[in-house]
Amino acid sequence: MLGLGWLLAAAAPSVAHAGAQQYELLSASLKASLSKSVSDHATPFLAFETEVEARRWLVAMSSRLARRMPDRLQREEFLVTVHYEAKRAGLDPQMVLALIQVESNFRKYAVSRAGARGYMQVMPFWVKLIGTGDHNLFHLRTNLRYGCVILRHYLEMERGDLYRALGRYNGSLGQPEYPNLILRAWKRDWQFDTHTASGARERSS
Repeated sequence: MLGLGWLLAAAAPSVAHAGAQQYELLSASLKASLSKSVSDHATPFLAFETEVEARRWLVAMSSRLARRMPDRLQREEFLVTVHYEAKRAGLDPQMVLALIQVESNFRKYAVSRAGARGYMQVMPFWVKLIGTGDHNLFHLRTNLRYGCVILRHYLEMERGDLYRALGRYNGSLGQPEYPNLILRAWKRDWQFDTHTASGARERSS
């Protein structure tokens, strides 16, 4: 278990060209469940069996991300937080890295034309729907927590179909382009050892 925490460097807002989650009415029980999920305050850590394994993953992912995120401390904090939030939501951290690459190209202050914010391009309506007024979607942990919780929600809506869940996340359900972009980036850039994408394959329609 490897815990890391550092101060993040500030950056100017930048524009992303991503889709957007669609507003939906939630039942009271589902709203309460999602609200609880985004309210966690535990310290992020790498959930590996040994610290050697954790360090090996961190070094490997850090080297791949270095060009896009040059500051090592910022990069490692980002990776530890991605791994923690993905695992906490029952998602593959490698897939989440691919999603972030496609959604924002790892830009903390990215803003899409639809208004989606941050690394995982979370729509602001989610804060009103399941969060609190002090939740800032440009904050590293908050953005990743919301993004992972939302994707898990869509995955459950689609009964485990990752391809369709990714379409919902991007607001492009039924169209193949976005899910295929994620799956390609996952396979091409973020595989780790023999880890393979499961539960989804590229589709042509």
